Amino acid sequence: MSAIPSPSPTTSTEQRKKVTTRTFLRKKERGEPITMLTAYDYPTALAMDRAGVDSILVGDSLGMVVLGYENTLPVTMDEMIHHCRAVARGARYALLIGDMPFLSYQVSTEEAVRNAGRFLQEGGMDAVKLEGGRERLETVRAIVGAGIPVMGHLGLTPQSIHQLGGFRTQGKTAQAAYRLLEDALLLEEAGCFSIVLESVPAQLAEFVSRRLHIPTIGIGAGVGCDGQVLVTHDLLGLFDRFTPRFVKRYANLHAEMQRAFRDYIADVKAKAFPGEEHSVAMDDEEWEAFLALAEG
Repeated sequence: MSAIPSPSPTTSTEQRKKVTTRTFLRKKERGEPITMLTAYDYPTALAMDRAGVDSILVGDSLGMVVLGYENTLPVTMDEMIHHCRAVARGARYALLIGDMPFLSYQVSTEEAVRNAGRFLQEGGMDAVKLEGGRERLETVRAIVGAGIPVMGHLGLTPQSIHQLGGFRTQGKTAQAAYRLLEDALLLEEAGCFSIVLESVPAQLAEFVSRRLHIPTIGIGAGVGCDGQVLVTHDLLGLFDRFTPRFVKRYANLHAEMQRAFRDYIADVKAKAFPGEEHSVAMDDEEWEAFLALAEG
């Protein structure tokens, strides 16, 4: 049987199939890299899905890059569900993963399961992601037991930045690296279908990826992971505060947006916009009739 062509802007989307957690596992088995990006709205999700991305993460990074918070900690469940719904309306094929925000899964197992369920029932997601290792095993098992796929997250865990002392690379000592490996194996045993490895040494991420049967998704973790994810606003140059070292910018849309806004402002001030091509006119006969009514 001939292989289905890889999706591209010129390939009919009708040839594609919905990406699932099983797709992730098959890609790892075949050595095919998994692609993932973040999205927080309908048009971005639509463009990504049409481009052929494997998975879309509605990350709590939206707190910083969309809502303007200093970090991810203030993001609420309602904010996450709101953005998940928008992404779900735009993406048809990608595996959709909702990022569980701070305190949505740490308080109790029951609350964690309830909130995870909201991502699927209300947000239209296919799976959820949560941060932490051995301390989250009971939570992961409970969510998976409720029929909800879970992606783990190890290394730099942004919801723990105060405990970690900021956005710093993790797993740089032998003991820290070994603990991360243990946590990854424990999360796999608990039922995670995949694990994000963020800001860890490349050789450690590759080692962990080889030891696991489930795929790893790297962000600032080198090419040895089974897939890669980036925050889209970093990739597009839309986040103006800082750009992490591990990000490759594929565009500078922040500068392009400023240029477009300045051009618009200049056109309005010069009365160059709107022009006749942007306006609607009445028929001369109707206009004369209007003037007669208005001035009569």
